[in-house]
Amino acid sequence: MKLLTHNLLSSHVRGVDMRGFPLRLQATEARINPVEFNPDFVVQMIPKVEWVTLVQAANTLNLTEVPKEPTEGYQQDETFLRKMHHVLLEVDVLEGTLQCPESGRLFPISRVIPNMLLNDKETETC
Repeated sequence: MKLLTHNLLSSHVRGVDMRGFPLRLQATEARINPVEFNPDFVVQMIPKVEWVTLVQAANTLNLTEVPKEPTEGYQQDETFLRKMHHVLLEVDVLEGTLQCPESGRLFPISRVIPNMLLNDKETETC
């Protein structure tokens, strides 16, 4: 699972409202997977990033060069864009869990894929 994906996921367990985000990341295995640099894509994603969540996830993976916020004029700052490209698109969480901050529900990450499927009791409305 890429950190960009983590930054967009939230818990949909019945009864969980706005506090289903951010999911707490616990990685047991991660790797760097080089991806071709696409600055236009990174520029488009920057406004969608929840920065506090990204920094927290990066900290759990001991990533050291994660910008704490977008730099002024980042659209033309290749150094910043390359750092963000690396953090968002090249870091893969292979194994681990995501935990809903409200319900405590654990969602496994297996072979890079987060399993966000819920059982019937977690989706019933009454």
